Amino acid sequence: MLNKETRYQRLFSQIEALLTATDDPDARMATVIAVLHHKMDYFFWTGLYFLKNGELIVKMYQGAVACQILKKHTGVCWAGLDKRKTIIVPDVSLFPGHIACDSRSRSEIVVPVKNDHGEITAVLDVDSKELNSFDETDSIWLEKIVDLIYH
Repeated sequence: MLNKETRYQRLFSQIEALLTATDDPDARMATVIAVLHHKMDYFFWTGLYFLKNGELIVKMYQGAVACQILKKHTGVCWAGLDKRKTIIVPDVSLFPGHIACDSRSRSEIVVPVKNDHGEITAVLDVDSKELNSFDETDSIWLEKIVDLIYH
C-alpha cells in the first residue's frame, strides 16, 4: 500500500494533467473534487463551499447530501475562511460550533481556495468517518492541489 505522501504526489500529477483540458474554474473544481473523493479511501465527503454575498454556499461535491448554506461564522468551514488558513479537526465533536451536515462525519479538514488575485473565494471541505484522519501531509498536498484550480 502506498504511503500518504506518495499517494498525494501521484494524485497531484494526475490532477495537474487533467486540468490542462480547460481553464474554466468550475470544471477544474469539479474535477479536483471527483478525483480526490474517489482516490482517497478515507474521504467520506469532499466538496467546495463558495463565499457568495456574505454566505458560504455549497457548490460541487461528492458524498451524501450537503448543508446548502452554512450558518455564518460557525463551524470548521467558516473557521478556515475567517482565519484564512487550513483547519484540521481530529474530532469534530470537540470543535465548538461544528455544523453536522452528516452525523457520520468524525474528522475534517478545510482548505481555503484563492483566486488569481489571492482572494479567498471558497473552501475545500473534506470529512472522514474516522477520527484523526487528517494531518500535515493532507494540509500541504490539498493546499497544492487547490492552487492548481486558478493557475
